[in-house]
Amino acid sequence: MKSTFFSLLLILPICLFAQDVETKIANMEQSLVDLENKRKGMLGQLEDLKLEFLRKNLKKNGLPKLESGEELIEHEAMSLVYSEEHEQAKWVSHIIMPDVTRGSASRSNDFREDPKVKTGTAIEIDYFLTTENPDGTKEYDGFGFDRGHLAPSADFRWSKKALSESYFYSNMAPQRPEFNRESWGELEAMMRGYMYHNKDAMLYVVTGPVLKEGLPVIERSVNKVSIPEHFFKVVVDLKNKRAIGFVMPNQLITYPIESFAKPINEIEELTGIDFFHALADGLEEELESMDDVKPWLSKASQDDVAPIHPPSLKPGQFNTVQAKRQVNKDKEVSVCGTVVYTKKSKKGNAMIYLDKNLVDPVFIIFVRKESLVNFSYDLLEDLKGQEICVSAKLGKIGETPTAFIEHEKQISLRNQPTK
Repeated sequence: MKSTFFSLLLILPICLFAQDVETKIANMEQSLVDLENKRKGMLGQLEDLKLEFLRKNLKKNGLPKLESGEELIEHEAMSLVYSEEHEQAKWVSHIIMPDVTRGSASRSNDFREDPKVKTGTAIEIDYFLTTENPDGTKEYDGFGFDRGHLAPSADFRWSKKALSESYFYSNMAPQRPEFNRESWGELEAMMRGYMYHNKDAMLYVVTGPVLKEGLPVIERSVNKVSIPEHFFKVVVDLKNKRAIGFVMPNQLITYPIESFAKPINEIEELTGIDFFHALADGLEEELESMDDVKPWLSKASQDDVAPIHPPSLKPGQFNTVQAKRQVNKDKEVSVCGTVVYTKKSKKGNAMIYLDKNLVDPVFIIFVRKESLVNFSYDLLEDLKGQEICVSAKLGKIGETPTAFIEHEKQISLRNQPTK
């Protein structure tokens, strides 16, 4: 009896201690839950404050001038004017915030009609038909066009609210898949890439289709949505006093994006839109006349140049983009471009890059090390920055068109006779 009593005395503190630890663990876990809920609440408040800050600045500096009869549609992070005639926005204005480099929200794909457009917007069946099979799977009958974002969803990946609103049909326009998924996407990525090297900047962006009378329409669409032939994007960085514009055709593009850069004032003439009218006159004029695209390129592409304009070439000459169609033909061709990068390979061969460097090459001149004695100058140094023409049969290194040459008579400075 006594032994049982003493055993109970020994076990009781252990049980009490175990219960006390379990209680502390439960309390700590609840505290962590409370902290996480508080954190989520504060993040939501912070997002709302940033959206308020964005709207204020967009209204102050980033909206084009409204024309008579136009109604401004304002959302959390973008504003637009809708064209009922063409069933898409005339323009969409938004800001790329520094937060885009840290955002993690993913595509919501919640395409839907914009409730703020009183006349109604385009809808899903303007772009494709959906049929549901008995087993629950769906089949899509597309009309040949992507629902192309004007203000890109990825520009809002720091805000789930703003990202979701980017899927309103008021922010969509018919884009050919080979345009939307390639060059247009590259242009959008270029703007976000700019933010990685200019972390304190805010980019004011206005994007839209070039709308005009007589555009073709998607015939199978219910609302007869117009098919734009071109799209524009104009961008201003007020902090660093930089600006640039782009006009790109709605088609497969083979030329580098920088080839389509234009000063904003030229795009104003094309579209009839007065983009950054709220800026002081002197500043507006200064920014909208800028045409230097280099500050907008990645650091690796700062020295890249646009291909030579074909009409300026002599008969029988090709630029670096046109050279792709001359590869593996059994004849010698003349290709012209600007030397932007040179290097010697590990094996001692000389490699000369025209127009774009080794990060994203478009054309290479290759000289084997044993042929370097056939040149009276330093290939890797003396040609840098020069516009040259090379005559050779073309092959490839990887997927890049390449001229394999052996002597200096195959290279000449552009507009000068061959040596």
